[in-house]
Amino acid sequence: MAAHRLSEDAKGVYIISATPFGDNGALDLDSADRLTDFYVETGVDGITILGMMGEAPKLSADEAVAFMKRVVARVRDTHPVVVGVSGAGLDNMARLAGTAMDAGAAGVMVAPMAGLSTEERIHAYYAQVFKALGEDTPVCYQDYPQTTGVHISVGCFTRLTRDFPQLVMLKHEDCPGLDKLTRVRAQAEAEGVRRVSVLVGNGGLYLPQELARGADGAMTGFAYPEMLVGVVGKHRDGERDAAEDLFDAYLPLVRHEQQPGFGLAVRKEILRRRGIIESAATRAPGPSLTPDDHKELDRLIARVERKSRELTDGS
Repeated sequence: MAAHRLSEDAKGVYIISATPFGDNGALDLDSADRLTDFYVETGVDGITILGMMGEAPKLSADEAVAFMKRVVARVRDTHPVVVGVSGAGLDNMARLAGTAMDAGAAGVMVAPMAGLSTEERIHAYYAQVFKALGEDTPVCYQDYPQTTGVHISVGCFTRLTRDFPQLVMLKHEDCPGLDKLTRVRAQAEAEGVRRVSVLVGNGGLYLPQELARGADGAMTGFAYPEMLVGVVGKHRDGERDAAEDLFDAYLPLVRHEQQPGFGLAVRKEILRRRGIIESAATRAPGPSLTPDDHKELDRLIARVERKSRELTDGS
């Protein structure tokens, strides 16, 4: 059983983990161990695995379970692990979620199935999801319409929160989404609906502003998670200008990692260069860097690391 259970009180940085592969395309569990240890050492509050940027759709069922069990076993006594279980088949979703919770996961993340064109369909779908997973499985709703094509209103999310107690977290990735985040908080308060945890994604691209709008932290992947931890911590301590200064120092790489269809290759290559994973390989079909891309990344990393050192020395 998990030492931690995902709840409405979750806050901080829940890093979205990459899934390491060898150059031959095989799952690299030794690199997974180093990556998990690295995340913990940078100060994250939790780890989320088998997300969209974790290449979950490219894993076989056996590979997904093997990776999940490896990560959960390594940190379940110290850090909550959220497992992405999104998929079209409820039976498969329930099977993976049950295996994850039995292994010690803190909760699961579910994105809406493609094709949910009305809010009644969204509500009906999640009613089925919650029934299939069981009331003892805490759930994070992943709101990422740029990929799923499913748009949920603030009113519909508030209704889900009211109707289903196991919905404890929103992963907010709608874009533009700052006003939506404000309205999520305001409507829940106005209607007396419980306050759920809101962690934000999109690579952290809007993190300082989202924290000011009521987010509790970040659930995203970035090759320098210590920046995310520092920004959230400084904001929590009331040092908003310092938080934004730190964020700004890393912004060129945050932006570079957010290129659709390409950013994952950048993220994995930085993790490889930092000595965390053995290979930057992505599963086919997936992006890879050209020689010009590597030269570009050389310059970006050098500039960002210089700026971060100057910021540290200045403080």
